[in-house]
Amino acid sequence: MIDRETIRMFRDIGRDIFVAGLTSSHGGNMSVRAGDRILITRRGSMLGQLTDDDVVETSLEPGAADDRCSREIVVHRAIYSATDAGAIVHAHPVHTIARSFAAEAIVPADSEGLYVLGEVPVVSAASTIASPEAAAVLAAALQTAPVAVLRTHGPFAKGATLEEAFMHVSVLEASAVILDLLGR
Repeated sequence: MIDRETIRMFRDIGRDIFVAGLTSSHGGNMSVRAGDRILITRRGSMLGQLTDDDVVETSLEPGAADDRCSREIVVHRAIYSATDAGAIVHAHPVHTIARSFAAEAIVPADSEGLYVLGEVPVVSAASTIASPEAAAVLAAALQTAPVAVLRTHGPFAKGATLEEAFMHVSVLEASAVILDLLGR
């Protein structure tokens, strides 16, 4: 059974992601690593309105609960296997995604973006949703960066906590908006 504090954390961060406009009603997903387990949002859940049933516990290895997990479980597992991430946030912020169509990296012009993120890699995969290829390129990029953008699909951010991973996505989107306003 998943404890109340963990459910509250998922609800609060999920709501903040949605209210900040970083994803559509049913887009995005989040997870935390708990030893050899992963707690991840349920397939098709609404991040802005998570319920107790919307957080699924599964293993670091494929298992029976996977059909309830976000389709991106393969990506989350790869990132946990390749990095020290304690949590992962994936969202669909429109300015970041728009920049990913043509950029090889997103380089913030603002001080906060440069300080928190530095240069953000944009990676490509032939199949962008829940594919082993996407998992591999994102896991490799997140070995050295706090956030990476999967071209045309959106950012995956790691952090010690959900709050830190959320911050990386939020700062990235703010930097993308600033770049747009500057016409760069």
